[in-house]
Amino acid sequence: MSTENQHQGGITNPDVPQVRVIDHHHEHVHVLSAAGVLITLGIVFGDIGTSPLYVMKAIGTGHTITKDLVLGGISCIFWTLTLVTSFKYVLLALNADNNGEGGIFALYALVRRYKAKWLVFPAIIGCSALISDGFITPPISISSAVEGLRAFNPELNTVPIVIGILIVLFGVQQFGTTVVGRAFGPIMLIWFSMLAILGTYNLMAYPGVLVAINPMYAIKLLSSSNGFWILGAVFLCTTGAEALYSDLGHCGKGNIRVSWSFVKIALLLNYFGQGAWMLTHIEGQTFTSASQSPFYSMMPEWFLPYGIVLASGAAIIASQALISGTFTMFNEAMKLKLWANLKVNYPSHSRGQIYLPAINWLLLAGCISVVLIFRESSRMEAAYGLAITMDMLMTTTVLTYYLVIKKYPRPFVIGFALTFYCLELMFFASNVIKIPHGGWFTLMIATIIFIAMFVFYSARRLRDKHTEFLPVREYIEMLQDLQKDETVPKEATNLVYLSMANDKDHLDSNIIYSIFRKRPKRADIYWFVHIEITDKPYGTKYSVDTIIPRTCFFVRLKFGFKVEHKVNLMFEKIVTEMINNDEVDELSHYPSLRKYGMPADFKFIILNTRVSADNQLSPFNQFVVTTYRFIKSYSLSTVEDFGLELGNVEEETVPINVAPDSEILVERA
Repeated sequence: MSTENQHQGGITNPDVPQVRVIDHHHEHVHVLSAAGVLITLGIVFGDIGTSPLYVMKAIGTGHTITKDLVLGGISCIFWTLTLVTSFKYVLLALNADNNGEGGIFALYALVRRYKAKWLVFPAIIGCSALISDGFITPPISISSAVEGLRAFNPELNTVPIVIGILIVLFGVQQFGTTVVGRAFGPIMLIWFSMLAILGTYNLMAYPGVLVAINPMYAIKLLSSSNGFWILGAVFLCTTGAEALYSDLGHCGKGNIRVSWSFVKIALLLNYFGQGAWMLTHIEGQTFTSASQSPFYSMMPEWFLPYGIVLASGAAIIASQALISGTFTMFNEAMKLKLWANLKVNYPSHSRGQIYLPAINWLLLAGCISVVLIFRESSRMEAAYGLAITMDMLMTTTVLTYYLVIKKYPRPFVIGFALTFYCLELMFFASNVIKIPHGGWFTLMIATIIFIAMFVFYSARRLRDKHTEFLPVREYIEMLQDLQKDETVPKEATNLVYLSMANDKDHLDSNIIYSIFRKRPKRADIYWFVHIEITDKPYGTKYSVDTIIPRTCFFVRLKFGFKVEHKVNLMFEKIVTEMINNDEVDELSHYPSLRKYGMPADFKFIILNTRVSADNQLSPFNQFVVTTYRFIKSYSLSTVEDFGLELGNVEEETVPINVAPDSEILVERA
């Protein structure tokens, strides 16, 4: 570490405060504004906003169009959007924000401090399900829109067009969601306006369809012989609700709530308009997947080309909510140590907007695979929705616990839990039949992601359980003797270790092993740095405790879980302040360099723990250790993760014992 640019200021009282704030990031709040609402339309509502392209088509496919089917289906849509999207997510879940950040992991971070660590499992399941849905949302939205071109050419192969659009869409992610939102917002404003106008135009021909607001029509449909299974298609109208919650940090709750009021009205008008068109034009006919989509059929013929172009643009934007939400999920999983460290970029001035290159290209590869496997949007519908029902159930579980700890009235909490468990379990059951028809794909992706996160969670628990912390006082004298022992080559003037121990009275046994046993390391000043990731998304603080005056210090660094870990930069600032307070010497301790005023050198030691080869592991622990090592081999290194690339860094591997040693009988000959 270089301190060439550090200038010693006036010496102040060395009795400095123990806690200092290095860097403040303002709480991530998005003020309600017209521009904010417009950007929100482009970022958040693409998924749920393009559902009219395929929901009514999915409800009608394979059935004879009757008044009971249409009114019952629209009634189900109306109450699903009202109960699930409006009440659960827009009204309740957006209040459960972690300093402006949303999503199931942000919600988990809020409740785990209340001795609710078991909630990590529903959080992992929910996150895995939401991410797996990100592989199917872009293909189905874009395919549904592009297939409208078949009104002019029934034999058109849409697969190359869809893949081309996907490549462009994922290519622009690196420029940030602000750029995307500014470009997409106006398009989505026109899109939702078009939905409302087209819906109203068709509704005027059959205003009687408005009676579907009565929930009895939904109950009547669901109680019929095949009505229950239609819920799987109905559920598609609200699949973007979870992404809406995950994107809270990108837009702010005020902007989301105001824009949702407009979005919901536009969606409902269009659904009612489609229902009116179906009862006016195709009542009594059998609706097949080859039939023209009600969405395009209700357009005036002269408007159809414009409608297809606009729908294609909106479908491109539909992917944005899931992509942004997926970036957020992976980033928060990394900060919670549930996923391998990956490179995170912040492409815009708003720190809530992130870009993960590895995840972006992985999603693109997955989306292209979906297009090549299923090829038609009607086939993708069979894979769509199953994973999201699991995610919503998990969010209900964690949100219920949140309502309990926030002391909401008990009748309200019980009513909330019963209502949404029953409703979402019905959606889940109706979607189970999709497994052999395509649901297996999202289930497979969700399972892979869950296993990876579970392995990281289990490996961390295994390591924490078997990491020993030793009293520092027992090693102070030994450390002082080592500093005086000139027969041991000096490792550096300042030797810095990253410590798991979070107080000045204890040290990791791994550090003791490295300093005294593996290869004795003599230094003039020892630094033990503990890095803590807090449950708050932003803010950076540090404290310094003196173990041995001027020669040994314990530093605690606290980062918000969305703050970049620039440890080298932070450490420079800490040392500069301590030099200014005459707590440490800024000059090199090598006599030949000191007389020329050369600054002191720093060396970081990174300790990588590895299960001892002598340990006899259980099959489960062996699976965890082997899988963890495999995933870690593809992750960001500790040096890059902590921003130490420009420092003098050495990595060491030290053994830890997580099981009894293997029993080997040895006889001396």
